[in-house]
Amino acid sequence: MSRPTVLFVCVHNAGRSQMAAAWLQHLAGDRVEVLSAGSAPAASVNPVAVEAMAEVGIDIAAASPKVLTDDAVRVSDVVVTMGCGDACPFFPGTRYEDWVLDDPAGQGIEAVRPIRDEIRRRVEELVASLV
Repeated sequence: MSRPTVLFVCVHNAGRSQMAAAWLQHLAGDRVEVLSAGSAPAASVNPVAVEAMAEVGIDIAAASPKVLTDDAVRVSDVVVTMGCGDACPFFPGTRYEDWVLDDPAGQGIEAVRPIRDEIRRRVEELVASLV
């Protein structure tokens, strides 16, 4: 049986989608293939998101924002969008979820921690539904 592929998408691929991808990798390990991308990727990952994840022992400092491609969506079993609107292509047979989460861009660590924790909660539910 092949492992499911999950794609996390937000506009800049610098905060929410990077944290979600890291949580999924951390919680599911090699049971799930993890991808993340952005419709308008930033130059680098949000340093406050890096700091928030480091607080829970997950290092995303080496991650880099990637551009969303049709191929990434096509190979994914689940596509989780986070505020990217209609930028994500739709393919029949793919499971789509839209997670409404505050954007950590421009926020301090006190504001990003609850976003990080809510992403973990949702990723835990996603893992339970996949494996």
